[in-house]
Amino acid sequence: MSFDRYFNFAATAQLIIEPVDDTIVDANQEACRLLGQDRRALQSLRASHFFAPCLPGLLVFSQELIARGRGWTDQLQILVADEPLRLEITGRQLESGEERYLHFSMQPAEELDELRNRSDAHRHYLSGIGHWRRVSRVFQEFERENHLLLEAAGEGIYGVDANGATTFVNPAAERILGYSAEEMAGRNMHTMVHHSHADGSHYQADSCPIFAAFRDGTVHRVEDDVFWSKTGQPIDVEYTSTPIRDGNEIVGAVVIFRDVSQKKADQRRLLAALTEVEQLKHRLELENAYLQEEINSEFNHHQMVGKSAAVKKILQQIQLVAPTNATVFIHGESGTGKELIARALHDNSQRSQRSLIRVNCAAIPEDLFESEFFGHVKGAFTGASSDRAGRFELADGGTLFLDEVGEIPLHLQGKLLRVLQEQQFERVGEARTRNVDVRIVVATNRDLQQLVREGRFREDLYFRLNVFPIESVPLRQRKEDIPLLTQHFLAKASRLVNKANLKIPMAELEKLCQYAWPGNIRELENVIERQVILARDGVLQFDDSIVTADSPVEPQSPPLRAALVSDDELRQQQKNNIINALRRCQGKVFGAAGAAELLGVKPTTLASRIKKYGLDLRDFKSADQRKPPMSGNRLKEEALD
Repeated sequence: MSFDRYFNFAATAQLIIEPVDDTIVDANQEACRLLGQDRRALQSLRASHFFAPCLPGLLVFSQELIARGRGWTDQLQILVADEPLRLEITGRQLESGEERYLHFSMQPAEELDELRNRSDAHRHYLSGIGHWRRVSRVFQEFERENHLLLEAAGEGIYGVDANGATTFVNPAAERILGYSAEEMAGRNMHTMVHHSHADGSHYQADSCPIFAAFRDGTVHRVEDDVFWSKTGQPIDVEYTSTPIRDGNEIVGAVVIFRDVSQKKADQRRLLAALTEVEQLKHRLELENAYLQEEINSEFNHHQMVGKSAAVKKILQQIQLVAPTNATVFIHGESGTGKELIARALHDNSQRSQRSLIRVNCAAIPEDLFESEFFGHVKGAFTGASSDRAGRFELADGGTLFLDEVGEIPLHLQGKLLRVLQEQQFERVGEARTRNVDVRIVVATNRDLQQLVREGRFREDLYFRLNVFPIESVPLRQRKEDIPLLTQHFLAKASRLVNKANLKIPMAELEKLCQYAWPGNIRELENVIERQVILARDGVLQFDDSIVTADSPVEPQSPPLRAALVSDDELRQQQKNNIINALRRCQGKVFGAAGAAELLGVKPTTLASRIKKYGLDLRDFKSADQRKPPMSGNRLKEEALD
């Protein structure tokens, strides 16, 4: 078909589209200018190429034209220099015989919006309605009388009529909002600058305190709100909306507002600083509690005493590895001073100005493992009444000493491995990932390699921990240190019980050197302290103490055909030994004359073994000592009592 020759010179962009083949049949000069292509190039392209950003909308609009014959839309976009441009399109269907075409008349939507706004403002000002003239006169009089004040005021000031249309704006309001007075004149100020809350949700005009002033006739003051600038950025404001009357009739309101963005930012920074100070205070309180615990621990004030080759080797290893960040694995029997080695490593490291945080893994209930290690947030579980930092967080920048690491349950070892590898963790009940810088030192009296073979300890965790092993040698293998240790513990015990000038005869010292010390240094210290208490005439005697100590004398070399003992038999012997000690102490584990002292092991280690063998302390108490049943989590509390 042929088209009107004036089609080419139309003022708006015109396209003729064949909808079935998706081809551009013809385009006028304005369409070529808009699309940046000449007519021949356009005729070689598909229509959908230009409407790619909104193909579903194009299909719907095309179907509307075919069904109704004509239509209008402002929801379609075309690509101009690879950038989407929103259009207003008036379309109709053209028929030529059996062929159907679509005729699009297109105009950029933003240009039309601007023209309409200008027209609305012009019409608004030129309206001959008497009410508007009267209202305009009132505001003109207000502006004239207060012109100097409006110009000089530092606060933003603007007036609105009873319909919410702007009547005047002072320079401060222009500066704060970014709009010129001409842009705001005659337009609804709520729609322009008060359309949304701070969170971006829509602000209903019916709820606007500014408009409420000319509905109820009262002054409205708001101290926490936002206006939206021309650039689309929120501005924290506080404002007062005061109604303006013409006689008895309210004709609008005057709004005085102040930009308080800096004030709000300062408040937020202050609150954040106060929160950080409170968190640091809480952390320091926890660190202080842990450090007080360390100060009161039995080894805290001790130094490594000895001159044997074993001690010299340990000191050399400490000197080598302490300045590094390498993980140190201390292994050895209970009572050999593994914690002393850990403290020496920390004190000789670059982290000595920060805390050494000790964790006894055997004393932590399984259900509290994550909370104890990683902390928790308020409400994470029953009893979590406030946020709490875990041991890893407290040790940030310092050293974390994991004692009895072999007692960590298998299903919790993976979580520990992740933190050791990535130095990242989340508090229980919190999604935020926290980073820490912690040096790890671990200790155990168990054979971790055997536990790995038995499937009770993760092999990858074992290799992660066993970077630099240090053996804490038992006392029976460093007997040349016994005289020095004896003098050290004698001086300490003398101060505790306020006894002076105590002596140990050489013969008695020889007895100490001949003893096997299955409880190691801790047993030696306990024996010395006990004899200091019992000492008469300033001389210590050890016959009774060694005979009554429940640790056997070092055995003689066994015959070649001596019977072997299996692992199960050894465990049963250990269990029976614990039962006998508990019976003798009537269930007392901790403290003087407790089962731990009799066996020469750490009280926490004994508590772990009691739990391991499923022993109930109530079974070993006399009738008047027995109490109602309690949860397993209170086992340590019962032992402490």
